[in-house]
Amino acid sequence: MRIGTFVLAAQFPGQGPGEALHRAVRSAEAAEESGLDSVWLAEHHFVPYGVCPSATTLAALLLGRTRRIRVGTAVSVLPNHHPVALGEQAALLHLTSGGRFSLGVGRGGPWVDLEVFGGGLDAYENGFPEALELLLDWLREPRVAGRGERFGFREVAVVPRADELLDGAAEAAGTSGPEVIVACTSPKSVRLAAGRALPMLLGMHCGDEEKAEMVALWRTAAREAGHPPEVVEGAAHVSAGVAQIADGPGDATETLVKTMPGWLRQGLDAHVTVDARHRVMRDPVAYTELLCALHPVGPPKLAADRLAATAERTGITRFTLLVEGSGDLAATEENVRRLGADVLPLLT
Repeated sequence: MRIGTFVLAAQFPGQGPGEALHRAVRSAEAAEESGLDSVWLAEHHFVPYGVCPSATTLAALLLGRTRRIRVGTAVSVLPNHHPVALGEQAALLHLTSGGRFSLGVGRGGPWVDLEVFGGGLDAYENGFPEALELLLDWLREPRVAGRGERFGFREVAVVPRADELLDGAAEAAGTSGPEVIVACTSPKSVRLAAGRALPMLLGMHCGDEEKAEMVALWRTAAREAGHPPEVVEGAAHVSAGVAQIADGPGDATETLVKTMPGWLRQGLDAHVTVDARHRVMRDPVAYTELLCALHPVGPPKLAADRLAATAERTGITRFTLLVEGSGDLAATEENVRRLGADVLPLLT
């Protein structure tokens, strides 16, 4: 079982972005100190839901401050980036960290980001497969040309090559290039990831049954694409969730129900669609209660049992858990510490 943290740099009511980012950095450092496996960083723009606009930039900072833990993006929003530019950043982080970087990518949403960064609605609705293919080419090939509908350019050399880790580092990292993982929210995205044998990141709004169905679909699609059984069965999917550890049976839930709805309300309400389409946002209190019911929120034994149950039902053994739901720095650090000290031993 590999347990990591999911860092949004959430800006709670009454806080500034600097406070949110400081808590994000400290929670990542605490994750390494507590023996956790990984830290996953989200990208958001123009909303206090998360004030990290560049997950790769924050990943660079954290990779420089840590020595063991894996740092990944969950996710870098591909329609907001040129795939070559993102590939160059991923290669740089992979090489300079000794293979500790994972690149998670996703389609994002129909937000105003698409207007600001110039991708346009088509990049969101239709352009993800082409962008993903170009990104993968950049991470795997010595020379790459853009021959798609959106990206067209002459063949150029890939510098630096992502597969040129120093002797011994590639073997230690278990890969010749950075791990690429795809956020999947629909059968279409599941099939896209499976066709390229890329592991999935499954969202924290999904329960075990839905995640199990997506894993089963991924395996079927991967087999149909001709990938060998060891690749299909060995895919290291990641399950996102929320974790809040407390001794009393209702204490953890009480903490999150007091704090998370205010953050969710101001964060979700701030989203603006690029084409003025109407978006129905989740009820913040009901959504918080749903997350508490689905995920490791409660005493250590309950938390461990929920993680083990998810692993048994879905086959997923990698987790990225939102730990900043209290909105408080000291409480977040303590939450991370308890994940490492009180929950991890129950899962080994």
